[in-house]
Parts: sequence; structure tokens; C-alpha cells
Amino acid sequence: MERRSLLRISAALGAGAWMGGVVRPSSGAERGTVLAALSDADLIYVSTRRRSGEWSDQAPIWFCLDAGTIYFTTSPGSWKARRLREAGPLRINVGSADGPEIVAEAERLRDLAVVDRMGRTYEKKYWIAWLGFFKPRADRVSDGRTVAYRVELPG
Repeated sequence: MERRSLLRISAALGAGAWMGGVVRPSSGAERGTVLAALSDADLIYVSTRRRSGEWSDQAPIWFCLDAGTIYFTTSPGSWKARRLREAGPLRINVGSADGPEIVAEAERLRDLAVVDRMGRTYEKKYWIAWLGFFKPRADRVSDGRTVAYRVELPG
């Protein structure tokens, strides 16, 4: 089973929510609408801008939300991580591929205490993370096997 399929299934069976850059809600989405959608969503769908200017295919990912900040992790070798390393924008659709949209710059997160909090939150939000799978872990971030990011919503 593909990891994307497993993430969708796990999020559908899960419950709960917790946890920079410049964010521009687009397609008419206001901050309150985006925050409400993020509070209820199990997944965000992200895409990055290619050098050609086109957006990549959307990838569903798990996330945490805390005080208007979105946190997520990815593999350092993924296209998402490569493009974010080049400081490209990130497009986030909340809850579904056509949900409220945010265009933002993601900031790499190096605070391992926050990564540990993310892991504890994932355990509450996603049942399979409670079993120890696919949750953020400080040791994976510190040794470079995982990259953590944060995206701040505007004030």
C-alpha cells in the first residue's frame, strides 16, 4: 500500500488537533475560515512551485496546528523538501484537494522540543502514530532523516 493511501486511511479513522512565512489566503478564504477548517481537518494537501512556475501535484500530509501556526514533516529527499530548500512557495489546501487555500513560505524548524510536541500531538490525532508510526521524532530530525517545517498564519 502506498504511503499516501495509508495516510488518507489513517487520518479518516483518527480524531482530534494541536499545534514561518507570509500567508496569503486565496480563493476567498479568510483567516477565520482557514483556522476553522484547519481545526477540523486531518490532512492538508500541499504542492510546491516548480522552476517552470507550475504547481506540483498535491500531496496529502499530516499536520499539527498551534496558535495559528501549521507544523508538518517530510523526507529530506522529497521534491517538496527540495523546493522548500530553494525558498519556493508552498500551496496548502485544507481538508481536501479543493478546500480553503493558503499560499505561504514554509520555514525549516530546528527546535527539537517542538518536534517532540508534534509527535505527542500526532499520537492524539492519528491512531497509527499512537502505535509509533509516521510521527515526528526529534532524533530523526536531528540526524537528518526527517525535515520539519512551520507555516505561520497572519495575525
